[in-house]
Amino acid sequence: MAMRIPLGRSSGAFAASSSLRQAAAGARWRLQTTRAITSSCSISTRPCSSIQSQRIIAAAAAPSSSSFHTFAARRKSDDNNLPGDQPPPTDFGALDVLGNTPVPSTSVDICMWSGFQLNNGTRVTDGSGVLLVGGEAFSWRPWEAKSSSSSSSSSSTTTNNKEGSSPFRLLNEKGQWDVDASTLGLLGVIWPRPDLLVLGLGREMRPLSPELRRAISALGMRVEVLDTRNAAAQFNLLATERGVDDVAAALIPIGWREGVGAGTEDEPDVTHE
Repeated sequence: MAMRIPLGRSSGAFAASSSLRQAAAGARWRLQTTRAITSSCSISTRPCSSIQSQRIIAAAAAPSSSSFHTFAARRKSDDNNLPGDQPPPTDFGALDVLGNTPVPSTSVDICMWSGFQLNNGTRVTDGSGVLLVGGEAFSWRPWEAKSSSSSSSSSSTTTNNKEGSSPFRLLNEKGQWDVDASTLGLLGVIWPRPDLLVLGLGREMRPLSPELRRAISALGMRVEVLDTRNAAAQFNLLATERGVDDVAAALIPIGWREGVGAGTEDEPDVTHE
């Protein structure tokens, strides 16, 4: 005997299974569509990305010839102990900007005990000083100059006679280097007038008297006081660099002794070449 199956119940189960199959099919379609879109979008970028990766890998593997903030490797010395790849030594001769400048003929080559020898071969050996100005050299004996004031001259003569002192004196009673302004009178009649006067006072430095300093300032000149050795070297340098018209020098021999003079003693010379 055949049994009757309710139609309403079986049709509902069929509808449910049909809807599930449709949902699964829709999900598969959406997944395939998403994969297709993703694949199509990455087609243009994927080759670029692979090429970039290959370049990065090649650059990392290849040795770098130069890079920032690094030092190039130096080659080791060979078997003959020759220097490696190092910079050449500094040529200090090439740094001498005055190397090709001619030396003035009045530059001091030798400071002698009783005089000087100049670059032009002139020798002063009688105990006199030298006055170098305008490319010319003059014998300079400031201790023999008479005072412009007759009263001061007579008083100094009386004092010298009382004390029995010699005329070879360049210092005043205060120990200041003091000569009559007339001993520098040549500087007042030349033109162009030097801008600087280098004074060499013998073996040691002394302060200038206020009167002498005022007399030099009245000529419109500056003064530099040194011992004779350094004064000669300073004059040589400045005369070569600036010219003999801008610098003058008044030098006393290094053998000068107060009250005695320089004399003509034979002592070791000092060269300023």
